[in-house]
Amino acid sequence: MAKRPLSFRRLLILRILLLSTPVLLIGQAITLRKARSSLLETARQNLTSSAINKANGLRDSVQAVESELLLLADSQSLKSGEAEEVAGALSRYTKVASHRVGCLELAEAETGSVISTTCNTPLLPTPLQLPWQQNPTGQSDFYLVDLDSSKQIADVEPAADEEQGMRPSLLDLIVATPIYDPDGKLRYTLSAQLGFTQLEDTNPRSLVGKTVIIDPNGIVVTHPNPELVGLSVDDLQGADRFVSIISSIRVGNADTLHLFSLLENGDEWLAGYSGAELPVSTGQTQTWNVLAVTPLNQALHALGEIRLILFLLTLGLLGANALLALYVARSLSLPVERLIHYTQQVQDLSSKVKAAPPNRSIWELDYLGQVLERMLRRLEGGAQELRQAWENAQMANQLKNEFLANTSHELRTPLNAIIGCIRLVRDGCCDDREEELEFLERADNAAIHLLKIINDILDIAKIESGKVSLDLETLDLSCIVHDVLDMQALQIQQKGLTLHRPQKLDPIWVKGDGDKLKQVLLNIVYNAVKFTHDGSITAKIDVVHEVGADNDNDSDAVPAPRVSVTIQDTGIGIEPKDQQKLFHPFVMVDGSHTRSYEGTGLGLAISKNFMKLMGGSIGLYSEGVDQGTAVTVSLPLLANHGEGEESKQTGDQTKTAEQVLVGQKLDV
Repeated sequence: MAKRPLSFRRLLILRILLLSTPVLLIGQAITLRKARSSLLETARQNLTSSAINKANGLRDSVQAVESELLLLADSQSLKSGEAEEVAGALSRYTKVASHRVGCLELAEAETGSVISTTCNTPLLPTPLQLPWQQNPTGQSDFYLVDLDSSKQIADVEPAADEEQGMRPSLLDLIVATPIYDPDGKLRYTLSAQLGFTQLEDTNPRSLVGKTVIIDPNGIVVTHPNPELVGLSVDDLQGADRFVSIISSIRVGNADTLHLFSLLENGDEWLAGYSGAELPVSTGQTQTWNVLAVTPLNQALHALGEIRLILFLLTLGLLGANALLALYVARSLSLPVERLIHYTQQVQDLSSKVKAAPPNRSIWELDYLGQVLERMLRRLEGGAQELRQAWENAQMANQLKNEFLANTSHELRTPLNAIIGCIRLVRDGCCDDREEELEFLERADNAAIHLLKIINDILDIAKIESGKVSLDLETLDLSCIVHDVLDMQALQIQQKGLTLHRPQKLDPIWVKGDGDKLKQVLLNIVYNAVKFTHDGSITAKIDVVHEVGADNDNDSDAVPAPRVSVTIQDTGIGIEPKDQQKLFHPFVMVDGSHTRSYEGTGLGLAISKNFMKLMGGSIGLYSEGVDQGTAVTVSLPLLANHGEGEESKQTGDQTKTAEQVLVGQKLDV
């Protein structure tokens, strides 16, 4: 049963909804994407600022500890006091210190024996290896022994903000300072374990982040996973990311980086990082690596609310769009429905046809018949254009496929020959040196052939992009023709062909690029030899001085005075219908990759464009298959050498393809 077509009104409603609904959904997706990128950029900036603040806070804390310990070491109680005075001074420092004091340890400077301690375990390494042990200066000094996650200090009392997601991150700082007596003799070594906090915010709306600290040796000091504290960054998952952060901090950068393996669950984290210059001893600092990290889903927490708002807004817009579609569909379809009803009445009536109902809202319906007729005519013309365009597209697609197949075949064949010959020589498969040289010569010939193919492809690419430049100069065309024939003479002789050269003439001066002109002539002679199995190759040079000589009626011919070089062969010939196609890129008479003759179909196209750039022309003529082919190259003739030199001195310049091919478009 055939499917019943939809009514105009219903179809109009569906079309409006189908067109407008995707626009709304795409707009929602774009808005969400933009919101995500904005939130992500904000999170990166905030985390970078947080890392800088954490680094500055860590630096300020260590500097404060350094100042306090140096003041304590300079106090008279420690320099010359008895044991009770020393204990009292240490007790007072515990109460007034800017940071929580975990424990203090006082040891004899010379022996290292502990005089007084409140620590459960020794703070300093044994034997003592402190700077003042090696070189006492008689002045107070400072030494940062260690910085680690706190293990010994009692739990910090929760802050008021912790109920809202704010909590402190407790760090353990172990420092030491020498104490000298009034005579400048080293008396004690005072070491202290101090605890200070860095604020961390776990609220999803906050971007303070958790703290990760890595010391200058690449050892993790603090980490969201306590089990990873004390490990080297090389032992962490995603070590390359941490190494990149450390390298960036060393050159003074503060930025943000994504981490994918911070915890074992594999969630993506954002890490803002900065360097903290911490004093490790008096007058000496080291760069510690401070990171503020937060999960990516927490940084984008606000995206959920935005998504909900957009969803509700989209639902409202879809409803309004549906109502609008109903109204528009009714207003547009009602006149059409009236016209349909009128036509039905006309078909039913046999005597009198009523006048068509007036349509004051849409007057175009009165002229619907005329519009349809004109439209059909235009559609007919457009159909012809479409058919032609389709044929051109199919031809272009066929040329592309043929060129790709031919080029791959042409590249693979010499490459296989090169590889085979070189491997035979390498593996010692040759009987003597002469055979080795023979294989190497074959590889060399194949390499030269491969280079020619690549050069052709590069030349046509430069021509199409308008980047070909010519160095125009005054040339002796007769000399160039004889040079080209000399270069191909051996190949012609090896193939058993007869070469008929032009007579030696006086110099024939033309304006052109010598290398490009020689490339054109070499390509023409090479094709003549390739497509000729027996017979001869004939080269002729014709000079036309008078305007109106033969061929002047050809629109592509160079006006007289001109000089023409014709290469005539007795080869396979070309059908007349295929002759002009050969000057298009990638076109060959036989385009299959199983053809009998090698080539990429670029030689004549390149030659044609080179001749245009030099103000000349190139043409091909053949009476048909097995009738031979003649290719003619023409250039404007200079009156004499002196004129050429004068022209060269007054107006010689390099013409580029963009200057010559203005307004022209290469047919591909």
